[in-house]
Amino acid sequence: MNFERPDLTDVDPEVLAYIEALEMELLQAQAEKQAQTTVEEKPLESSEPPTTMNVISISRNGFAKRTPRHFYSRQRRSGMGVFDLETAEGDLPALLVVADEEAAILIFTNFGRAFRMKVDVLSEAPVRARGQNIKTLFTFRPHERIIAALPADGGKVAALASQRGWVRTVDASRLGSSLIPGMSFYDVQQGGQMTAVCWTSGNDDLFMVTRQGKAIRFAERQVHKSGSLGLRVDMGDEVVAITAVTEESGVFLLSNDGKGTIRDMSGFRLNKAPGAGGKVAMKTDKLVGAVTVQAEDDLFMISELGKLIRFNAEEVPVKEGVVQGVNCMSLRNDEVTAVCRAVLNED
Repeated sequence: MNFERPDLTDVDPEVLAYIEALEMELLQAQAEKQAQTTVEEKPLESSEPPTTMNVISISRNGFAKRTPRHFYSRQRRSGMGVFDLETAEGDLPALLVVADEEAAILIFTNFGRAFRMKVDVLSEAPVRARGQNIKTLFTFRPHERIIAALPADGGKVAALASQRGWVRTVDASRLGSSLIPGMSFYDVQQGGQMTAVCWTSGNDDLFMVTRQGKAIRFAERQVHKSGSLGLRVDMGDEVVAITAVTEESGVFLLSNDGKGTIRDMSGFRLNKAPGAGGKVAMKTDKLVGAVTVQAEDDLFMISELGKLIRFNAEEVPVKEGVVQGVNCMSLRNDEVTAVCRAVLNED
């Protein structure tokens, strides 16, 4: 039904201003809805030749799916993305990992336990699909949840970080095909529950970041074989990410509002030893992830509503100092929950 705008000549100026403001908001909402519909209904086109590399999306409660990477179109930074993992109400997308369909991934839990899973255990699924419950494949303890997933052959050493800043390293040989499902590599009584894991070369620096955007960088060789305090975490804060870096590295930092930045490690001083307090790496109250990237890499981000965007890391400005970041994903009543990178020359 069509309505004509009534004569508002005699309406109080303040009321008129309020009406006009509502009209502008309505027009903006309609434009955003139209733009979103256009993006979501547009047929997906490949951003690369067919590949056996898969994007694996995992929810907080352990539902996961895999989709060949080439089915995700590369968008421009700050795009809206496409709907990806469908989950039950209250079960939010939590993790992303890229791995070959013939390879395996390592799954780590908040209790410091590790499981090894073949990628092809998951049935191949379209971009928008429901996941399979991978918790049925292993024996999980009450209140145990998945906090990280890594390609099984991603490095020589795995660095494990806890919410209170404790860190320890585990040689890749202990995480190989002979791994006992659920083997524990970390004592939660020592530094709180585990929150992040990354691969290293065995001779890198470790960059640990907290929810409030504070970070520390130190040489991994300084971590004791039984573990060390890596970062002194402020009350009310917790470690959310750890990544391996060198002096030439750039680290993509992402906040829940879809803003991101790449911090140049040449502008972030190396600490003489682990265990000090962090300094601000990014202006945010809710950092959700940090990954080491190169300009030619692609970044994948997923939100609470299950929307996923893919764009090239080169679109994000590299900064030496502290910034709030640039828009990387267009959000409306939504928050970003996870990020991962895809190295396109790894095939």
